[in-house]
Amino acid sequence: MPAADAVPLSGPRFHTDPADLYREMRKRHGSVVPVVLPGDVPAWLVIGYRELHHVTGDTSLFTRDMGLWNQWPRIPDDWPLLPMVNRRQPSIYYTVGEEHQRHVAMVGPALEGVDAFELRRNAEQIADDLIDRFCGQGEAELIGDYAKLLPILVLGRILGFPDDEGPELARAINALADGGEDAITSHQYLTAAMTRLVATKRERPGADVTSRMLAHPVPFTDEEYVLDLQAITAAGHLPTSDWIGNSLRLMLTDDRFAASLSGGRNSVGEAMNEVLWEDTPTQILAGRWTSRDTHLGGQHIRAGDMLLLGLQGAHGDPQVSQSPHGGYVGGNNAHFSFSHGEFRCPFPAQEIAEVIARTGIEVLLDRLPDTDLAIPAESLVRRPSPFLRGMTELPVHFSPTPTVGKTTGSTAGRPPAGGPR
Repeated sequence: MPAADAVPLSGPRFHTDPADLYREMRKRHGSVVPVVLPGDVPAWLVIGYRELHHVTGDTSLFTRDMGLWNQWPRIPDDWPLLPMVNRRQPSIYYTVGEEHQRHVAMVGPALEGVDAFELRRNAEQIADDLIDRFCGQGEAELIGDYAKLLPILVLGRILGFPDDEGPELARAINALADGGEDAITSHQYLTAAMTRLVATKRERPGADVTSRMLAHPVPFTDEEYVLDLQAITAAGHLPTSDWIGNSLRLMLTDDRFAASLSGGRNSVGEAMNEVLWEDTPTQILAGRWTSRDTHLGGQHIRAGDMLLLGLQGAHGDPQVSQSPHGGYVGGNNAHFSFSHGEFRCPFPAQEIAEVIARTGIEVLLDRLPDTDLAIPAESLVRRPSPFLRGMTELPVHFSPTPTVGKTTGSTAGRPPAGGPR
């Protein structure tokens, strides 16, 4: 059972003032906080920078083997967080040791095969197509109309699924991540979509990630291919979508980035990096399980306990930050937003996410340079998830502009993304 003073991992403060919430947690409990998940399920939230570095670096003591979890007898089949913590999934995300490396050896080269120039071209074209849908109206809602669609559509091009499947996949992935009543059915939809993709690419392989995975010389089962594709798609779409939305929110609400909204682009990279520190899309990541009794951050951790990686909390640790309040220091890239250690987000995946996010922001600012919020900043609402931090809506207005048309792509009067800034 949870400790009497355990912190419920829910509530509006994870969305309204997480920095103050983490400071309170740290003051009360230290760097490792007892928390309660839905259904009175106990866990530990690691919010100390050094402690998180230790947990993610020691894979023998703090393992990804969720089969060790001492709470499995209490977990019902319809537990809403089950898709995020599932001991029966032989995928790159849930395997350990040699089995994990077998998946890495298949997925890594498939991602490395993505052509950077083609990726930028696709991201620009899709961004233009999405903006064409609302640029003449003078107003838009940039999360639902843009940030939640761009990553999944670009990922579709490199993974090999059709554009028209993108919106429903985005809906299912977001519902799964929010852990609501439709999380289980959304997970089933995602599984069915990836199963169709594997079957299609077996019959008609192409120059895409899925086909390269299927062509890998070491054999995998269809279930393993499907689960790895689920992991790639969800991990590629969700944080990238929120990275775009959170960066746009920062640039629309902070005077330091006002120049970017009048045509300049020098601040885009800085805004994106600051978001990875102060407003990271993945606020909490599940998880690690202790292989034996141990002590961490002054807490006694029992064998089989779950540890949640408090990425955002660790970013605000005053013991390692040069900032007077903890958190972001300009030019510092030592954040945990892509995790750390053996299970860190693969470098090719990080590059893909950055290209999609940066291209999406730059194209939007090029096309609609006078974009401004349509509501007061304090009225903006965050997504209902303690694990992911993103915007529910980002309504804006701007001067109506003409469409550029589907055939223009990156030639619509601007240099390709990734060029001089």
